[in-house]
Amino acid sequence: MTDSSPTPTLWAGISRIAARYPGQPAITAPGRRALDYRGLHDHLEELRRSFRARGIGRNDRVAIVLPNGPEMAVAFGAVAGTATAAPLNPAYRAEEYEFYLNDLGARALLVGEGADTPARTAAAILGIPVVEIAAESDGPAGRFTLRSETGYPPLEDEPVRAGDIALVLHTSGTTSRPKIVPLSQQNLAASAANIRQTLNLTGTDRCLNVMPLFHIHGLMGVVASTLTSGGSIVCCPGFDEERFFDWAREFSPTWYSAVPTMHQAVLARLRTEPGLAEEFGLRFIRSSSASLPPDVMEELRTRFGAPVIEAYGMTEAAHQMASNPLPPGRQKPGSVGCGTGVAISIMDPAGEMLPAGAEGEIVIRGPNVTAGYENNPEANSGAFRGEWFRTGDQGYLDEDGYLFISGRIKEIVNRGGEKISPREVDEVLTAHPHVFQAVAFAVPHERLGEDLAAVVVPEPGAGVTEGELRAFALERLAEFKVPGQIVFTDRIPKGPTGKLQRIGLWEQLEDLLSPEHARPEGAVEETIAALWSDILGRTGIGRTDNFFRLGGDSLAATRVTTGLTDAFGVQIPIIALFTEPTVAGLAREVSAAGAGAGEPGEADLRRALDEVESLSEDEVDRRLARTGRDEAETGPGTG
Repeated sequence: MTDSSPTPTLWAGISRIAARYPGQPAITAPGRRALDYRGLHDHLEELRRSFRARGIGRNDRVAIVLPNGPEMAVAFGAVAGTATAAPLNPAYRAEEYEFYLNDLGARALLVGEGADTPARTAAAILGIPVVEIAAESDGPAGRFTLRSETGYPPLEDEPVRAGDIALVLHTSGTTSRPKIVPLSQQNLAASAANIRQTLNLTGTDRCLNVMPLFHIHGLMGVVASTLTSGGSIVCCPGFDEERFFDWAREFSPTWYSAVPTMHQAVLARLRTEPGLAEEFGLRFIRSSSASLPPDVMEELRTRFGAPVIEAYGMTEAAHQMASNPLPPGRQKPGSVGCGTGVAISIMDPAGEMLPAGAEGEIVIRGPNVTAGYENNPEANSGAFRGEWFRTGDQGYLDEDGYLFISGRIKEIVNRGGEKISPREVDEVLTAHPHVFQAVAFAVPHERLGEDLAAVVVPEPGAGVTEGELRAFALERLAEFKVPGQIVFTDRIPKGPTGKLQRIGLWEQLEDLLSPEHARPEGAVEETIAALWSDILGRTGIGRTDNFFRLGGDSLAATRVTTGLTDAFGVQIPIIALFTEPTVAGLAREVSAAGAGAGEPGEADLRRALDEVESLSEDEVDRRLARTGRDEAETGPGTG
């Protein structure tokens, strides 16, 4: 049986396991031999001494920019056990790094030896020392040494304490400026214990990690929970549905955790090669970070012959808040389970707690919940009601304490006084055999105030029609819940981070919903238009609209290129927005890069950025005038 009791700090939890299971494998990776718990403990202690010798200790913030892999997992453990870990997305550009490093007050930046990352440029601008890690190529997975000095005086040995901040992450909010979420050592230790207990993790378990390790899901749902349980982690370089089954065949994992889009990609592969799942011996599959459609859950369970455990989490709770239980515990379709070491209640707008069955805002409290956003009294005032943290999600608890989420508070559609949960409509539409993905959302309506629409991605080759889907929905939903309009696309637009964003989806899809509009054509143009809409705060972006005439600047252009990398896996130089400033033009650049045209390296991107930043206002105006003449030849834009 797993030891679910929390320790004061994450480091103490790892030390306890290392003393108990010194020879047990802790971390491995494709093509690498395993690092056992004795080796992990000793290595972390070496790194702790190395950091202190460089003047980095309790509550000092160390930004980490490393690719997915065993070094990233160990770096997180080492920094969180010595100071404060601040992992950042390796796909950021220089301006983004400059913002995040400055906002965090980073004392040092940790990168790979020789890594050509724009984080170095940002650190140099801010005067932040860079510490490199040099991986031991012939050593076990996760072994590395620290290179380069900080210039800070060395510190005496002072172990981290329960109240120290172990991890800081940025999270999005209602404003354009991200909020800093500080998580204490106690928060992380409590969350790791909650996850261990929920999943009954033991030394016999092995997790195949495909989640990014700059994300709370990967850090806590996999790394922290595993390394305080005695199990082992297979640190993959990232999610890859083609290599997923090869890794699983090589390492025989007992579980993996992923977001729904990853599960759907795995299932898509299994539909063409169903025999791949027969080789697995998974004890369970975990899903978190977004709602898992019931039909996807059932297909995962059937194909793998393993229970699928859906969990409910958020950064402010150090990941997990609720989870369905493992068998023989009861799972309820549509529920995310019961609170896991966290008190969960339902609150009405006046702050009163509601009884079982009543719908309202989900609020939480517990030792894993952050004490508040950093330097943001306005956000904290809105986020807390007494000792309860307001999640912003709407739902209800049944008589057995199972939580059912109906959506975000602002996602609820008010159709002439009738309240509709878009999630409920999603689940009905995706249950149709010819629908791969569906998202329902609110659209403005002159008479009703709001109406319901839906965007649908059909299964490849399927000939499903809007009328057929409406008839299907009418058999399963009250008439007022059936979308007034259903549009089809081969790809639902996502935000810059790659997540579906129901709130504001109407603005992103207004072109599809308004046939007379000069709407973008194809998945690439649709995604670019959605990206511009999100970044520029503009609606109804057409395929001939000019990025700069819509209010874009070099910083916004940098965010666009980051979003393109996230969405398409290609690198587009910022200067391309000057030469191809329309949705249609930029789509041609993306398509060419994706088709194997010469993808620029980091040096090319830096030169492009330097060129953009060095342009005078007169030169910008000249380029805009030139692109304006080009537009005149093809027709005006809509913006």
